[in-house]
Amino acid sequence: MTKYYRRKEDHFSIADGDDHIAPAPRISVQAFCETDDIATTVRAAGEDRRLGKAHLSVQMGGIAAAIEAYRTAPTPNVIVLEAGTQDEIINGIDQLANCCDSGTRVVVVNCPNDVLLYRELVQRCVSDYVMSPVGPIDVVRSICKLYSLQAKAVGRIFAVVGAKGGVGASTVAHNVAWIIARDLALDSVVADLDLAFGTVGLDYNQDPAQGIADAVLSPERVDSAFIDRLLAKCTDHLSLLAAPVKLDQVYDFGADAFDSIFDTLRSSIPCIVLDVPHQWSGWTRRALVGADDILVVAAPDLGNLRNTKNLLAMLKAARPHDRPPLYCLNQVGVPRRPEISTKEFARAIESAPIAAIPFEPQLFGTAANNGQMVAELAPGHRAVGMFLQIAQQLTGSNMSKRKKSSLLSPLLGKLRAK
Repeated sequence: MTKYYRRKEDHFSIADGDDHIAPAPRISVQAFCETDDIATTVRAAGEDRRLGKAHLSVQMGGIAAAIEAYRTAPTPNVIVLEAGTQDEIINGIDQLANCCDSGTRVVVVNCPNDVLLYRELVQRCVSDYVMSPVGPIDVVRSICKLYSLQAKAVGRIFAVVGAKGGVGASTVAHNVAWIIARDLALDSVVADLDLAFGTVGLDYNQDPAQGIADAVLSPERVDSAFIDRLLAKCTDHLSLLAAPVKLDQVYDFGADAFDSIFDTLRSSIPCIVLDVPHQWSGWTRRALVGADDILVVAAPDLGNLRNTKNLLAMLKAARPHDRPPLYCLNQVGVPRRPEISTKEFARAIESAPIAAIPFEPQLFGTAANNGQMVAELAPGHRAVGMFLQIAQQLTGSNMSKRKKSSLLSPLLGKLRAK
């Protein structure tokens, strides 16, 4: 068994908003439970999006059943055991060690808060020790962190999608990504998933020769080096994975067509912003459900309200252990257009939008035609502050703390203003 464990004082709870759990790779996980409650909890964990690639099975019988099962069979990547009494678990771990293949990791769940037991398990190279009470997210976190601890810093994926076509979701996605890269100084990539009609090249005034189509149409070639060649550098911290915007073929994909691209981006880039087109297919649903955070962009009308409500309900049900998806209103205040007020929209959705971006056709139209971001064209405009607010909500960054901690902030502010 590989020695990978976490100290008890590092044990997180679901309330920890900053606890980012990276998805697990393709692994096999077998759980041996003593009680129906823990068996149900582990099965629920297996339905979490972060264990979507893992093959998880649950058996009853506890550690005795595990010892019997592995006397003649190879062990999986991870064995999850429900703790019994202290003597049972210690003696059982000693016997199981004789059956385990090299590299197998053991996670013991539903453990009492007992320092002596913890030390005994650590001495026996148990990979993780999860104290009771145990929820599905605790099992997910324990399994996923066995692999993320030994890997590079794993990036986070933010998916932006419109509740209807034409609501400006791409504009919001591109401006937020630009703010993340410039103001939060996080290396970021914008991936344009609208291969036929994407606008990322136009909005950033770029015309890359290669892009995301080269990766999705040649999945066998996808690795870090290949993706790096496809990225078009936009600023010091921002790169683009542009769409080809060609109609010489149709872009019908399977549900997992983008998986290898997203996994490769995660391995080296802190922030990946997905510009998801307004369509409903297996791969768009998978991209949204698999993202770390989701932003739905809506206009203040009845059709957008209905679609936003449906999207948020579906995503909450599909991601029960994640932060609820966020939404913002865009194009607020179109002259002579009847609108649903922000307050009424929020009452119907049962949550407030994180921003209500005003309708400014001159500003946004000029920026789009010039291939600029709004913050470049009008740095002090209130929409820029809203994009920053969205960026902070998605990334969890606190600009006030960052500015206070830097002695060069006043100088940098003057340089940016020039």
